[in-house]
Amino acid sequence: MPERRTVALVTLGCARNEVDSEELAGRLAADGWDLVEDAADADVAVVNTCGFVEAAKKDSVDALLEANDLKDHGKTQAVVAVGCMAERYGKELATALPEADGVLGFDDYSDISDRLQTILNGGIHASHTPRDRRKLLPISPAERQAADVALPGHAQDTPPEDLPEGLAPASGPRAPLRRRLGSNPVASVKLASGCDRRCSFCAIPSFRGSFISRRPSDVLGETRWLAEQGVKEIMLVSENNTSYGKDLGDIRLLETLLPELAAVDGIERIRVSYLQPAEMRPGLIDVLTGTDKVAPYFDLSFQHSAPGVLRAMRRFGDTDRFLELLEQIRAKAPEAGARSNFIVGFPGESEDDLAELERFISEARLDAIGVFGYSDEDGTEAASYADKVDPDVVAERLARVSRLADELTAQRAEERVGSTVRVLVDRIDEEDGVVGRAAHQAPETDGVTLLSTSGELSPGLMVEAKVIASEGVDLVAEVLSVEGVACSEEAAR
Repeated sequence: MPERRTVALVTLGCARNEVDSEELAGRLAADGWDLVEDAADADVAVVNTCGFVEAAKKDSVDALLEANDLKDHGKTQAVVAVGCMAERYGKELATALPEADGVLGFDDYSDISDRLQTILNGGIHASHTPRDRRKLLPISPAERQAADVALPGHAQDTPPEDLPEGLAPASGPRAPLRRRLGSNPVASVKLASGCDRRCSFCAIPSFRGSFISRRPSDVLGETRWLAEQGVKEIMLVSENNTSYGKDLGDIRLLETLLPELAAVDGIERIRVSYLQPAEMRPGLIDVLTGTDKVAPYFDLSFQHSAPGVLRAMRRFGDTDRFLELLEQIRAKAPEAGARSNFIVGFPGESEDDLAELERFISEARLDAIGVFGYSDEDGTEAASYADKVDPDVVAERLARVSRLADELTAQRAEERVGSTVRVLVDRIDEEDGVVGRAAHQAPETDGVTLLSTSGELSPGLMVEAKVIASEGVDLVAEVLSVEGVACSEEAAR
């Protein structure tokens, strides 16, 4: 019997990339590859790259170079780049980084096993020529569902009947192959791909394509399978979840889907990420704040709040309208979580604009804030703007707003002291003890809740806890009950 091939997937970037990696893992496992965690133990190391901003691209290159070093010291025979950076740059990346034995685009995913085998055998698979993936789908959203376009993380394949153990079974004729790459009790599920917005600073639509929704039956089927694998929290991801359903004839489809997902046996929490403020609607706020097991969590993409900067970004809104939106949310759910990212130093940003942004951040009471300094991105409209802010000024503004953000988010965490929160146990850490997340804390991007308990807890348990302290954005809480089982009266007090 020939020796089985081994492959390791190294994932960088966002939760959408994590879903794509698990799809690739599913395809490879179905074709007889053994998945290993450590790239040093693999015949092929597949690096799922991020191509969003310069820092992420540098991390991707570093990961590829690190994997390449294993060819001299470990079992690794080949290093292959996939993901957004590979899709965005294709041949250019292959030329600039000869250490990568292959650079594969999204169109290669359905044939990933053959591509890796060719490279492992010493063959060459030509790197693709990048193209604007927005042009691959019809302009009319209603016509997109029938298009034959590679969409990583979407249900496009009919799995064989005799799937290997651990792969997602068919939930219909278009069920995906997916293999979990970890045992974390939270997993992301793609709601859609691509984006129809044309923000002047963002290149994502050019390499992820126009917006296209997944069918509700596919999202439900994948969620049921994940629940069977022990997942307790589902995070719905896409480039813009507020647009879900517009190409399926129902812009309010998310409001219908969320209660169905929350009713899946075994799922304790549904979280929705990537919400556009300009597309928020009262009905969606009602469902997000009033549905059992749906986290009242609002990951709102504000980016800035000064009207002039927002117009240059080709976005909508202003400080007062954004504050009004947050007021509407908190009128429904006072303890709702809210987070956002902001860009400082955008071309044309004045000191008055920055002061307006600081006013918004100071009044918004956000739980988590990401601040980024502007830098030109290839192929974006903003890269051609003439009124660039001096890089030293961008750096100064980044440091200034970051300090303010740290102070304000710490204050917001302190406001939660004394409240009762529902916490999902994520992991048991030697240094930090029991680490979990409350409803306002998404994985990776937000803070955590450190749990104090006299009993034993394990990942995947949902507990009720009283917040007794805060440490920056993190909370410290005492466990009151575990899935309905009361703890000691002393802990309850």
